[in-house]
Amino acid sequence: MEQTPTPIKRGSLGELVRLFLRLGLTAFGGPAAAIAMFRNEVVNRRKWITDEHFLDMLGATNLIPGPNSTEMAIHIGLLRAGWRGLIITGVCFILPAVLIVLGLAILYDEYGTTPTAEWLLYGIKPVIIAVVLQAVWGLSSKAIKNRVLAAIGIIAFSLYLLGFNELLLMFGGGLLAMVIANARRLRQAAESSAVKLLSIFPPGPFLLQGYTSNGHEVSLLTLFLTFLKIGATLYGGGYVLLAFVQNDFVERLGWLTNEQLLDAVAIGQITPGPLFSTATFIGYLVAGVPGAVLATIAIFLPSFVLVYLTHPFIPRLRQSKWLGSLLDGVNVAALGLMAAVTFELGRDALVDWVTVILAIASAVLLIRFKVNSTWLILGGALVGLLKSLI
Repeated sequence: MEQTPTPIKRGSLGELVRLFLRLGLTAFGGPAAAIAMFRNEVVNRRKWITDEHFLDMLGATNLIPGPNSTEMAIHIGLLRAGWRGLIITGVCFILPAVLIVLGLAILYDEYGTTPTAEWLLYGIKPVIIAVVLQAVWGLSSKAIKNRVLAAIGIIAFSLYLLGFNELLLMFGGGLLAMVIANARRLRQAAESSAVKLLSIFPPGPFLLQGYTSNGHEVSLLTLFLTFLKIGATLYGGGYVLLAFVQNDFVERLGWLTNEQLLDAVAIGQITPGPLFSTATFIGYLVAGVPGAVLATIAIFLPSFVLVYLTHPFIPRLRQSKWLGSLLDGVNVAALGLMAAVTFELGRDALVDWVTVILAIASAVLLIRFKVNSTWLILGGALVGLLKSLI
């Protein structure tokens, strides 16, 4: 039976500002954790949308390049308050991470190192595991509609742990579900095409100003266009971003060393919000504050444009027998990947009895008592701090 997303009431910009600034400050743990926190806030607590609609938006973000968590924030803002909400939620979710990363970049550039935060991750990671598992469990009841979709989710989970590419698994799962669900219609399959729009603003004279990094001349125009290209073409999240940056900024341009790149990735891991804020750190290292600003705008700009262009087509995807089944397959594959990432995180996070108890307690508080995940994350950070002092 065909389904369409349930319409939601429009909300105020103020509530979006408050919610996504808070999420931007507390969404540690990468895209899976951020998406789980979004679901807890907009589906469970505020009832803005249904799990089915949330899943369809998640599937749509997996079909376009860019950071999934940021694109989910933008989708929610667009749905809740139109184009103003799109801008507000995107900026508010990105801004805290960008400012934190910029501050750490200044310290790094001044002193050659950054403050360590092992105690922070020690307490927060177990909480993140509970948050993501709650989201995966809740969404799975809506996403797994039959045995075929259940099998696709299990296969995606298993193959990711064996090292298969996540983009291949998501699109492969979608195509497999579509083919199986529409086997009788294969003879009449219609051709479809996707059009990508890359919006590039004409560069001003300031972009031509020169800087130097590691003995190489730095062009702000090249910096902007390189990060714009990455933001418009990158699928697969933080680890794929690492490969893109290594190829462009270390190998091709020579603006970064491998050590600086690894430090940039470490900063992305210990700060909340989208991992793409790593671009802010890199931009500052090669061209100061102007570089940080331009790199940040360039890598996130395509996400705003692509979400705005694709958002109206989500209901049509769900109504189509072909594309609706494709979306079903992408959704369960994405859940399988979320579960696999959580499994890998769990191996690193649950290192002693304190972290195990913290994870179990967080799960109980989330599921039984509906405690806001933000408070749990802050509590986890406090536990980590106390543990570091003992």
